[in-house]
Amino acid sequence: MPQFTDIPGPIPADGNAGPGGTAPAPDPEARHALRKALLARRATLPGRAEADARLEAALAELLDRLTIHCLGFYWPIQQEFDARAAMTRWLAASPLRSAALPSVSRPGAPLDFHRWEPGAPMREGRYGIPVPADAAAATPDALLIPCVGFSAGKFRLGYGGGFYDRTLAALAQGPARPLAIGIGYEACRVALAAEPHDVPMDWMVTEAGAF
Repeated sequence: MPQFTDIPGPIPADGNAGPGGTAPAPDPEARHALRKALLARRATLPGRAEADARLEAALAELLDRLTIHCLGFYWPIQQEFDARAAMTRWLAASPLRSAALPSVSRPGAPLDFHRWEPGAPMREGRYGIPVPADAAAATPDALLIPCVGFSAGKFRLGYGGGFYDRTLAALAQGPARPLAIGIGYEACRVALAAEPHDVPMDWMVTEAGAF
């Protein structure tokens, strides 16, 4: 598994530990407060355009180094990094590549993935997030996973629904678990105590690079 190189980052919202330090045991209320604080931080991130350009360059470089046939990504919501331009360029580089977007069939279930290409017709899915309309099902061999926050150990703080944890666990029952590539910003790197169901990312990509 790729090694994560620790980079100095911000002090966590609770102030109890720094990046790479010892985090307190998971607490639902504390995680909820941290998630809220990180969403607010991401929404007001200074120099966002420059950070996005650097993140996109780091992502493109990483994807060129990896052998990926079908790449699952996400439709951006709540000020997430918008990977659609990067996906368009990645697809254009080879006719053997394909991309897929997730959809939620029902709460508590793993995500389903459906083929996507630039200009594909979309429809409104559950929670108001656009999904491909009438597209073929897909099984990605790598996933771009948005992170509200992340730790030096590559553990991810998401929105609390557990969709990606269930998805990675379900896909691991197949021939191979897809490569998990977390996408986030250095301002949202924090100390996190892993919960039993948490799955670490294989790679993290931020405006500082891919680790």
